[in-house]
Amino acid sequence: MHRRHFLSSALAWPLVSGPTRLYAAANSPARLLFVFLRGAYDAASLLVPISSNFYYESRPDIALARPSADLASSLPMTTDWGLHPALRDSLYPLYQRGELAFVPFFGTDDISRSHFETQESIELGQPLVGHKDYSSGFLNRLSTVLTGSAPMAFTNQLPSIFKGPAQVPNTALSTLAKPAIDVRQSDIIASMYSGTRLASVVQEGFVMRQELMRELATEMDAASRQSISAKGFELEARRIGKLMKDSYRLGFVDVGGWDTHVGQGGATGYLANRLNELGQGLAALPQELGRAWKDTVVVVVSEFGRTLRQNGSRGTDHGHGSVLWVMGGSVRGGRVVGEQIAVERTTLFQDRDLPVLNNYRDTLGGLFQRQFGLSQTQLAQVFPGASARDLGLL
Repeated sequence: MHRRHFLSSALAWPLVSGPTRLYAAANSPARLLFVFLRGAYDAASLLVPISSNFYYESRPDIALARPSADLASSLPMTTDWGLHPALRDSLYPLYQRGELAFVPFFGTDDISRSHFETQESIELGQPLVGHKDYSSGFLNRLSTVLTGSAPMAFTNQLPSIFKGPAQVPNTALSTLAKPAIDVRQSDIIASMYSGTRLASVVQEGFVMRQELMRELATEMDAASRQSISAKGFELEARRIGKLMKDSYRLGFVDVGGWDTHVGQGGATGYLANRLNELGQGLAALPQELGRAWKDTVVVVVSEFGRTLRQNGSRGTDHGHGSVLWVMGGSVRGGRVVGEQIAVERTTLFQDRDLPVLNNYRDTLGGLFQRQFGLSQTQLAQVFPGASARDLGLL
């Protein structure tokens, strides 16, 4: 039995998938946090194509207004793009400070519009055609080429993106306040495996969890006694920031709830609320990371975008092209970069979606190459067959 399967599945509590290394990267302080928005958020509501009359014709009920004095209108970015007003107080200041950039028309060549298939395809990071190794995710491969990467998946189960030969721990920080197993129970379970080949694996898992709980004890006590109003992703993001500041260099977290077929809303409503919650969480990261923020890059990705036209339920359906977010203290932000095209009916993919002009493997490959100083050989290990494109984000 593989230790990852034992710890992540057989015991059914958030421990670790293997031994972790609680030390800083030996050769570089660079940190990467990968945020996956599962469910395919509507990128055309996040990054609003304000120069496109076709966008407004296609969305009579849910379009975001062009920038104006109205607080419900989109926030000014460039002559072609505006930002959703739900991010006014959280991420817009980072954009204005030059610490946040966006890459529109971003995504994969997978056109299945299947959540599961496309998420899996992106996490594997392998060529779309040819043999697939479903036990090899691209963040695991990145971990193998970095010295002291100290990876961590902040999730209940090990995601596909971190599967592979490198041992990667996983634990969901949103559930740490109420551990399913106390110290006494941990000792009992560990004694059951004493003298077996799994004894060290079980012990490693419990030690890892206890270390995490100690690191977060101060924050948890403050939240309880002072009734901090942080909820959802913001609380989890703050915990991630604390841990990545001192212990981890390569992190992953996913956030669900982005499949907006019905009642999506515009400046207000369901999607606006989700963006607000996400924005508050992401904006908390530089606060928690402190000086380490200058060495940190946060990328936000979703499996695909949504249809440009709204549907009959005032929502949007599964689409194709999306938008990549790149944040960090050394990011050359305040820009919308990458290959772009006017948003018109004639430029839509299959007469329904934004096209993909910036392939995720090429774009992320160029970013990782610049951030970590990867050689061509190392880059080929992370994204085999990709052609790295450096968009000057760092």
